[in-house]
Amino acid sequence: MSVRTIASLAGVSPSAVSLALRNSPKVSAAVRHRVVAIADRMDYRPDGRVTELMSRLRAGRERKSQGCFAVMSLYEQPKPWEGSRHLSLIFDSMGRHAAKLGYRLEPFWLRAPGMSRRRFRHILDTRGIEGMLCFGSPEPEADFPEELGHYATVTIGLSIRTPMHRVISHVYNDTRLTLQKLHGLGYRRPGLIVGSEERDALAYSSAYLGWCEHALGPGQSLPICRYPRFDPSQFAAWLRTQRPDAVVFVNGGAKLPELSRFFRDHGIAVPSQLGVAAVSHRLDESGFSGVQQNQGLMGAWAVELLVARVMHRDFGVPAHPRIEMVEGTWVQGTTLREPGRSPLRRTAASESNLATG
Repeated sequence: MSVRTIASLAGVSPSAVSLALRNSPKVSAAVRHRVVAIADRMDYRPDGRVTELMSRLRAGRERKSQGCFAVMSLYEQPKPWEGSRHLSLIFDSMGRHAAKLGYRLEPFWLRAPGMSRRRFRHILDTRGIEGMLCFGSPEPEADFPEELGHYATVTIGLSIRTPMHRVISHVYNDTRLTLQKLHGLGYRRPGLIVGSEERDALAYSSAYLGWCEHALGPGQSLPICRYPRFDPSQFAAWLRTQRPDAVVFVNGGAKLPELSRFFRDHGIAVPSQLGVAAVSHRLDESGFSGVQQNQGLMGAWAVELLVARVMHRDFGVPAHPRIEMVEGTWVQGTTLREPGRSPLRRTAASESNLATG
């Protein structure tokens, strides 16, 4: 059974059969369904060697012509990565990796003045753009625009609830790694301080509670300190009542200076009185020990996933979305006791500082 035989039975050209079998939007849905039905009935199976060769040839043509991917912003800003160190590192990595694979990136702003979703789609189709990279939505649990659902799209993070291929930080494993590091240093009463988890599917608190039960025993976890914003009085009250010997502070990096200021203002010596670890977007030059996300790998993997979708003609909202999870890296700062040092006993003065907060 060959492509030409299927074309004869379906009443279309061999090239139309090839496009239909690759789920290309260049042929109508009716033609795709007819061709696929005939191929299934005839038990047609493509030759893997030919498929690989044609993919290489098509990829070679795309590299020579510098294919283009759209980088779509659903934010109020046309380029949200320009105001975020975290997103800028991902965007820069995307650009470098796309260039290596023969693609360039072009930003598109869905909320531009006078822009409608229909016009947005027309612009992409006119320019022959089939793939899009998205940085998620500023509103958690947002739906991806239905009018743009026929492209090959890869998004960053979990903020968009529509089933999509996506790349995310493995915050669950990052939290477990941090707690394991604390345990290895002799800390036995760790606490968790976390803000909103809407974008992270409660992964931080889930990892904390599960790890405590497994490593310390049932009932040994502390009540989680949750904050919509960093509140010194709330944090002081939590320290005073729960008396942790170490804390894991989860945030995007912007609150770390406030945390340092809190310890300084309240006379709490870190790490001699209290160990502190952060799980954050960036820990560069902060002095904090902890896990920072790997934005370079997130950007590269997002591009690779999108290239694979386009090459395999995998368009539209996926029935079974693929999620790539990127683990962070450990940063050895100065806010935890040094390896090999025994836990220090709290003095009366240190107990007083922690108690008065």
